[in-house]
Order: sequence, then C-alpha cells, then structure tokens
Amino acid sequence: MSSEQPHQGGYGGQPGYGGQSGYGGQPGYGAPGAPGGYGLPAQPAPARAASHRGAWIGAGATLLAAVIGVVGTYVVTSGNAKPTPPAAQGPAPSATTAGTPGGQAAAPDASQSPDASQSPDSQAPPTAATPPAKPAGTVGWQGALAITYADAKDLDSAPPVESEINEENDFSVHPFGTSHMLSPDSGAKALVWKDSTKVPTYADCAGVVDTLGTTTAMKTKTGLVLCARTNDGRVARLTVKELTGQASDMSVVLDVVVWSG
Repeated sequence: MSSEQPHQGGYGGQPGYGGQSGYGGQPGYGAPGAPGGYGLPAQPAPARAASHRGAWIGAGATLLAAVIGVVGTYVVTSGNAKPTPPAAQGPAPSATTAGTPGGQAAAPDASQSPDASQSPDSQAPPTAATPPAKPAGTVGWQGALAITYADAKDLDSAPPVESEINEENDFSVHPFGTSHMLSPDSGAKALVWKDSTKVPTYADCAGVVDTLGTTTAMKTKTGLVLCARTNDGRVARLTVKELTGQASDMSVVLDVVVWSG
C-alpha cells in the first residue's frame, strides 16, 4: 500500500492517520478537508462569540433605557415649569416729554389749546325762555261767572275760581236785607259805569278805576256795569246778568272781561 493513499480506518474500525477522523472519531492529522487537522487555521468558537455579543446588547439596552428616562424627566419638568414673568418696565415717555432734554415736559402749543369760550365751565346753563308779556288791553279771560254767598272768586286766575288763599280772592257776594251786595275784597276796587249809552273799553275803565274806584260793597241789579281792578292790578269789566236766591243761597251771575294790564 502506498503512503499517499488515505487509509479507510484506524484501530478499532475508527479512521486512522490521514483518514476522515482520528482517535475516537475525532478529526485526524493533515487529512484533506478534515476540520481541525494540522496545517489548517482554527476557527473561532461560536459559543464564546455569542456570549460577548449578548453582553454588549444588554449593556446598550441598559444605557438606552437610562437615556430615555433622563430625556422624559427633562421634558416633563420643562413642560410644568412656569414661565418667568417679564421684568417690570417703566412708563413709556409721553408725547409731551419725548424729544425734550432731560425728559422735561414741553410747553403746550398755544395754537392747539381749547378755546376758553367753548369750555363747559365758561358756558352759562340754558335758561327757560320767558314768554313775552302781553300788551296792555289784551283780553286774558272772558265769560260768564257766578259768585255765590259762600264762593268768592279770584279774577286773576283763568278761568276765575275761588282761591284757597282768601287774600287772593277779588269779589264776594253777601245779602243786605233783600239786596245782593257785591263786595271788592283784599285790595280790589270797583266803580259803577254810569254812561248807559256806551260799553266801557279797557281804556275807559283803566282811566277811572284808580281814581274813582272804591273798596266799598255796592248794591247790584240786573244790567249794572262796573269797572274794576283786581288785587294783582288787572283791569276788568263786570256786567250783572242775573240775581238769584236769598241769604245763604244768594248768587250773582256776571258777564266778565279781564284784561291783561
């Protein structure tokens, strides 16, 4: 047998030198294609390399978890942090101090000052317009008027009524026997107009009542005409139209004209 040919097996049926495997089935020395034989490089042990890779992976996972924890804590902390309030600032310079040395107030422009005549304090409050006085001789009131024993009349009111203030009533009526007496009261005056051919006007009565008028009560009859002046100074004309009643039921009905002056 040639030394260059491989043996089929060693002792005990196992591969011999140069065969597929050595003692106990282990690889032989120098056999071609046999793993682990002399002359071939040894391959690294797979189990050892796997254990090193697992250790690095574990360390990297631990480090990544720590980084995630730190980042999450920072995000939560920064999200809950209250913003720092801005620093207090001084008041902005006004238009009167801007542009002047030392920030002193500039003198107001006289051309822009409000007109004193338009100031609310300089304007007098509006007053109610007083109606112009009526000219003398203007009729203030005219109509029929009844004066009774218990009901005096104020001819200065329009229409004439009994005033609650007795001193303001101008004429009253009272009996004298069977006569109806008309009495000027509280400063009023009256006189009998004796010219039966003429009805006295304002001028006629105003011309004689102040000089000839009296405060004395006078006996009345139907058709009697009197010129009068009220206690407020108005001129009036009284014409007796009707006499009724007796004593406390007495009444005198007059046609009255009261002028304004």
